[in-house]
Order: sequence, then structure tokens, then C-alpha cells
Amino acid sequence: MNSEASLFWGLIFGSIGLGFFVYGKQQRAAIPMVCGIALMVFPYFVASTLLLVLIGLVLIAIPYFIRL
Repeated sequence: MNSEASLFWGLIFGSIGLGFFVYGKQQRAAIPMVCGIALMVFPYFVASTLLLVLIGLVLIAIPYFIRL
């Protein structure tokens, strides 16, 4: 991570991802659990802050629109 903003957003999305993962595990819901894992992992692979925020927002929105 090359900037403070990327570090901050990575921390925020990782925390939200942990919440999604715990919720998905307790409710036995696959979509929030997978999105939670993705939110915790993807900041390590994205260098651009703008792209980091966009991907994070999309991953946060997926469980609200896809219900199984």
C-alpha cells in the first residue's frame, strides 16, 4: 500500500468484511460470508485508492441485492 488513504480504506473494508463474515457464518448464508472474505482479502491486491473504494462498495452492496 503506497498511501495513507489506501491503508485507511483497507482497514475500513476489512472491518466491514469481518462483520459480514461473522454474520454469514452465524446465519449460514453463503453470500455475506463470501463477500466478507473478499472484503478482507482484496485490499492486498489493489494498488489504486479509487479502485479500492469502488470494489469495496460493490462488495458491500452485493449481499443486499442478491438474496438466496
